[in-house]
Amino acid sequence: MMDIRRAATLGTAHSDGLELRCHFAFADYTDPAHVHEGRLRAVNLGILGAGETYRLGQEASVDIVTWVQAGSLSAQMDGCEPEQLGAGGVHLASTGNGCAAVQWCAGPQGASIIQFWLLADIEGTTPAQETRAGLPGGDGGFVLLASGFPEDDPEESGAVADGAPVALSARARLAQAAIPAGEGAAYSTCNGRDLYLVVVSGSIGIGAAVLEHGDAAALAEVTDLTIIARADAVVLLVDVGADTSVF
Repeated sequence: MMDIRRAATLGTAHSDGLELRCHFAFADYTDPAHVHEGRLRAVNLGILGAGETYRLGQEASVDIVTWVQAGSLSAQMDGCEPEQLGAGGVHLASTGNGCAAVQWCAGPQGASIIQFWLLADIEGTTPAQETRAGLPGGDGGFVLLASGFPEDDPEESGAVADGAPVALSARARLAQAAIPAGEGAAYSTCNGRDLYLVVVSGSIGIGAAVLEHGDAAALAEVTDLTIIARADAVVLLVDVGADTSVF
């Protein structure tokens, strides 16, 4: 089953003075029809002006993954050193048993960000942050940016490599694909999972459905997904547990 969310239908929220475009209810944006997707709690898009800071107060039991679409920023969780990120970079704020604050400060050219809030499946962990640099062009296939599955960690397999995914407390995955026009990318998962796909740029097809820049698709009871780029496209895909018992 697939439910398409068009870019024009996204909600608007205001958080710490920043205007966010939201796929799900968040802050002062309420939407009973779009509360969450499985254990994916939020997907928010924000644009920070040069030197602008976005700050959140106390959070717990959630992984906040920030992907830098354009520009640069400095990201810092309370008690950690600031980390510098450029376009394509990923910052993970794993809030564990509670962090006092986390903030993102844009560089001199500003920054466009997409944030994914994932409910933690491992309780009582110490708050921590982790980053990874942006990916090279790639071959069009999906590449993991973040994962809560030990088998996805090269250190676990004994084949350590640059660009390993950041380690989530959520049993989830976040993947990116940069797909040339006319080519495709495939992704497989197991039963009991929900997928949420965001078209960052370009145009794609999923079966007969066409998704343009800014659109998204929620897919339930889908274990094998193939997308075809109608124009050069970049997509982000979240794979989460379908459990909604916490809501």
